[in-house]
Amino acid sequence: MELFVGCDLGGTNLRAALVDVENGKVLLQKATATLARQGPEAVMQRMSALIKQVIEESGHITGEVQGIGIGAPGLLDLEKGETLFLTNFAGNWPHVPVCATIQRLTSIPTTIINDVRAITYGEWRFGAGQGVETMVVLALGTGVGGGLVINGQLHLGLSGSAGELGHIVLDPNGPRCGCGNYGCLEVYASGPAIASLGVKMVAQGLATRIAELCEGDYNRITAALIAQAAQEGDPIATEIFERAGQALGRAAAMLCVTLSPQRIVLTGGVARAGDLLLEPMQQTMRRLVRVMPVEQVELVLGTLGDQAGVIGAACFAALNYRRLRIDANERE
Repeated sequence: MELFVGCDLGGTNLRAALVDVENGKVLLQKATATLARQGPEAVMQRMSALIKQVIEESGHITGEVQGIGIGAPGLLDLEKGETLFLTNFAGNWPHVPVCATIQRLTSIPTTIINDVRAITYGEWRFGAGQGVETMVVLALGTGVGGGLVINGQLHLGLSGSAGELGHIVLDPNGPRCGCGNYGCLEVYASGPAIASLGVKMVAQGLATRIAELCEGDYNRITAALIAQAAQEGDPIATEIFERAGQALGRAAAMLCVTLSPQRIVLTGGVARAGDLLLEPMQQTMRRLVRVMPVEQVELVLGTLGDQAGVIGAACFAALNYRRLRIDANERE
């Protein structure tokens, strides 16, 4: 048994899980509110308390845990263990020494990784990516995140920034993205993008089940509500998901000719729409790709759900721990 803690630093919730990285089994997982507006120090105090609680309630002791991995949303300095810019966090957390702080508070070696790269690594090790050497993950939620495994290794690039697939530009004349660019995948396939299109359709007075389900309250229109309408046979809702799926297919086509992945995995809350997205995505991808065997590229849904991030963060911490041990042995 190799015990590591995986943490997910979310804008709304903190999650921590004790994971046996030999088999990817979550022994115990707990969550608490992030309360990010209280500032980094308060959040890290809360995270360390949650980690200690998970270890204690699982029946283990701190000395049995070899490391902690933290998945965080945004730009990071992996070498220094700092956050550089966290989206949706008050103050954006510039140069916050997360690893050093959590290590000081818990006495356990700590590492950090982008949250979707953690999901990618978790799905590859113990989820929908098992058995392949090259894969892509697209995480569809409030934004569109991504991650890459190339030739059997998690690909991190410069300071862990590889895999920002939501910012593939599909149309430079398209809507403005939160990143400041125009026409990114994220403005077509994220949860808010899908919801926004649903609001537009209802506001135009189109006859759609979406209007009935939201009962006149546009704030209730979400990607999940539109998916429900589509699954009930509503053509407008189905069209909205077809548009999102086609955008994903265009991005997937670019990834196919660049990386030739064996598998593309969709995960995140919006991906629960399943075939509503997968079918138009696959049709578009296959139509646009001609220079590689695109019919061999598998499009699948993630299998680890909300545990993908904590499992992946724990496994990344284990990978980092082993590298440090090897380096230490070589120096001796």
